[in-house]
Amino acid sequence: MKKTNYKPNKDHEYLARLQAYYAEHRVIPSYAHLMEILGFASKSAIKKVLERLEAAGMLERTPYGDWAPTDLFFERAIANHPVPAGTPVPVSDEPCEKVMLDRFLIEKPSQTVLVRVKGDSMINAGIHHGDLAVVERCCHANPGDLVVAIVDDEFTLKTLGRDQEGFHLIPANPHYPIIRPQGKLEIFGVVVGLVRKYP
Repeated sequence: MKKTNYKPNKDHEYLARLQAYYAEHRVIPSYAHLMEILGFASKSAIKKVLERLEAAGMLERTPYGDWAPTDLFFERAIANHPVPAGTPVPVSDEPCEKVMLDRFLIEKPSQTVLVRVKGDSMINAGIHHGDLAVVERCCHANPGDLVVAIVDDEFTLKTLGRDQEGFHLIPANPHYPIIRPQGKLEIFGVVVGLVRKYP
């Protein structure tokens, strides 16, 4: 790769290259490797880039002196305008709001788990086989909540319902029956989000 001189106005490009490398390798590369990745001829130039990214809140030093990404490193831009599913709209070049997906989806990290969905009983609620449900652990839920429940010693994801006969679990697929517990129904947690990755 051709060596270039450091240009402060290219920090966003250097950050993008670092983010791409980290996404693949899950580590901030060595100074020598960074010289190749960023196209610099000296370690001192690399040090300046890293220090600028540290000042911007993108990187930090570990207790052992290594470089590590901060939460800001993982933020992603949100388009200023929602995209319609019908008529196209012009693209705006205005500055975008940024969000970190983990922080957006999870309010209580110590109480939250990801549960992989199996089957198609909630397909009409937009929950597909293979999705990851973001579940906030709790013992109580309200009718209408999407819950992961333990009913008769089996886990299931359904909508919690209640009628004169008591609490029950409602699927979102007409091919599946309402589940009325024969014994105990426990709430494992409430579904607060959903993650799906397309191939």
